[in-house]
Amino acid sequence: MLKSVQIVLALLLSVTVFASRPIVSTPAYEWRGDTVFQGEFFATAPSGQRIISTYSASPGYFMPVEKTWELRNDISQYPTLKTNNRLLEAVYNMGLDEMINNVEPDTTLRTGKEWAGVWTRDVSYSIILSMAAMQPEAARISLMRKVNSDGQIIQDTGSGGAWPISTDRMIWAVAAYELYKVTGDKDWLRYLYDVVKASLEKDALTVMSPNGLVQGETSFIDWREQSYPKWMQTADIYDSESLSTSVVHAAAMQVLAKAALELGHADVSQQWQQRADSLIKSINEHFWLEDKGHYGMYRYGRDYKIMNPRSETLGQSLAVLFDVATEEQAAELTRNSPVTKWGVPVFNPQIADMPSYHNNALWPFVAAYWTLANAKAGNEEGVLQGMGSIIRPAALFATNKENLTLDNGDITTELNSSNMLWSLAGNLALVQKLLFGINYETNGIRFAPFVPEALADTRTLSGLHYRDAVLNITVEGYGNEIAKFYINGKQHKQPFLSASSKGVQDIRIVMADNKPALSTVNLIDNAKSPLTPIVRWAFTPEHPFTVLEWSPIEYIASYDIIRDGQVIDNVRTTTYNADVPGEYMVVGVSEDGLRGFASEPLSNRPVTVIEMPRETDVMTSTEISYPATQHVQGMSGGFVEIDQTTDPVSVAFDAPTEGTYAVVIRYANGNGPVNTENKAAIRTLTVDGNPVATIVMPQRGVGNWNDWGESNHMPIILSEGKHIMSIEMLPQNRNMNLHTNHALIDNIKIYRLN
Repeated sequence: MLKSVQIVLALLLSVTVFASRPIVSTPAYEWRGDTVFQGEFFATAPSGQRIISTYSASPGYFMPVEKTWELRNDISQYPTLKTNNRLLEAVYNMGLDEMINNVEPDTTLRTGKEWAGVWTRDVSYSIILSMAAMQPEAARISLMRKVNSDGQIIQDTGSGGAWPISTDRMIWAVAAYELYKVTGDKDWLRYLYDVVKASLEKDALTVMSPNGLVQGETSFIDWREQSYPKWMQTADIYDSESLSTSVVHAAAMQVLAKAALELGHADVSQQWQQRADSLIKSINEHFWLEDKGHYGMYRYGRDYKIMNPRSETLGQSLAVLFDVATEEQAAELTRNSPVTKWGVPVFNPQIADMPSYHNNALWPFVAAYWTLANAKAGNEEGVLQGMGSIIRPAALFATNKENLTLDNGDITTELNSSNMLWSLAGNLALVQKLLFGINYETNGIRFAPFVPEALADTRTLSGLHYRDAVLNITVEGYGNEIAKFYINGKQHKQPFLSASSKGVQDIRIVMADNKPALSTVNLIDNAKSPLTPIVRWAFTPEHPFTVLEWSPIEYIASYDIIRDGQVIDNVRTTTYNADVPGEYMVVGVSEDGLRGFASEPLSNRPVTVIEMPRETDVMTSTEISYPATQHVQGMSGGFVEIDQTTDPVSVAFDAPTEGTYAVVIRYANGNGPVNTENKAAIRTLTVDGNPVATIVMPQRGVGNWNDWGESNHMPIILSEGKHIMSIEMLPQNRNMNLHTNHALIDNIKIYRLN
């Protein structure tokens, strides 16, 4: 009892002494001095090696909340932070402490306490933030672990099918190049060059849309229902175009261009820089929303794409950090992108009928990229809000959590983990990349600290190992401009340390105590968008496909009617006369103007159905992962079975007129679940011997051979007359599984678009 009283008294004393200096304050919490306050709870740092919290999670949550953190591992070999803010120092030290926990015996980086193994996107985003400098050997081994026997980057499983439904594997390239900038290892540069080149060349054949954008799932948001309308199948996700994944590919192309130039391949460098420039142009043409002052999240649909106008934080941050956004766009999106009282959402507005995980959540690693993006854009308030959203949960939960719900800032999400690698990597980046401004380049380190006035101090980061040097860095004052820069007592004009430096290097940076140009964020209530209309054709025997109908949705003021990707009407009824042939979608709009997801596209264009030759009703391939539990049903007479050894399947089609046609394959794939694994069947569609499109047929459930669905919709241009269409297995169609690439095909649908 006496010990408990002493602890409480010590806590109260700490709060009293260190609560005088406000740093971040929102309607939800306050960070003052060495303490974070949230309602009745607070967390404080009695020293740089201890955090004490009074927080209690929501009752009944399955995961316990740590009340204290104390340094357990020896962190002396890592850079030591000294600052007058004990909480900042303690949270930084906790990041180092938990980082050591995540280095496995095989010298790979574990994803988190609850997540074993190496994940391409997790480890790559962590390496870019801080693990390249803190764990270069573990970073190298982890990245090599994510290269397959074809010498290409492994795509993590996401929504069922993996690559090319999930396509963010190219963030590996940026991480690998960050490691090269830290180490200067030319052997590593040659290795990454070969891997990145092979992977980008394959992606160029498979995941580039007709708009010049990258197809596939939004980077890291890999739980289909959490960010896409329920009607979207995994084939639809492949067919969508994502901001973040397009930005990642643009950055990877720039990496390849730089690596090629340094290795003497000037022609390759020029080729991939041109491709990067073209992709960046397409991103800005198709994703920038002038009326909102930020980028949209992804483009979706089937024959005609529309924009999901949600603000998606990681994609926006990467656009700033990877030079996709212009300086003007960067400033504008940091002012306009929604920020809640808990911090930046993964995306906004939220999906009303989905629980918290990616939806309705803040992820600290995303907040770290957002904070760095705000620093680059010169937005001080954005930097403070970003830092606070990382420091608050780290202190209150006494660990680096995976994610937090935006309902109340708690950890009560669908899945969570302590000791999360990319969360702690973002924690460390706040100090190293932000407050000390450490930016690794191929020939040295360029310093560009961003110190908000509320965090003005004289800080030191000592014992940072960099190639043949050991750096002791001091930053004095605040602002984002450097007044004076010294190396070993000698003043230099440029804040730059050469990679050839050896031995101890004492670096002193005196800030200009300036006020950055921007200091505003778009603080909003956490909004939830309207539900998605479920639209169907009304039963009218004389005109069966001319009237759309749907059930009314509560709180929706009106409905936008979309035909062929364009809004053509806004109605308050729940029916619409669709007498003009086209692809129709309906979007609910709330009283305050929030738009929900569009309904599943419905088309009333005339369709030609071509049955497959050589049809059978028996599966015989050795690639079958899960045998049918009953006779295959649901096809129109039979099917053609395809695997990696079968001959091409060809059919004839007589195009009545020249124009653009849509081609869709009706298929079954029971080789795996819809939410994971990497057994998408991939083929190339050729017309008269010429490749024209990639066919993607993801698995639709374990053993679900009676579950027939549609592939992606493929627009192709045909001249009038007879054509031979073939479904072929080409080298670029090898999937991430490498062994199972198998499906059943029932028929081909073809219809004229224009």
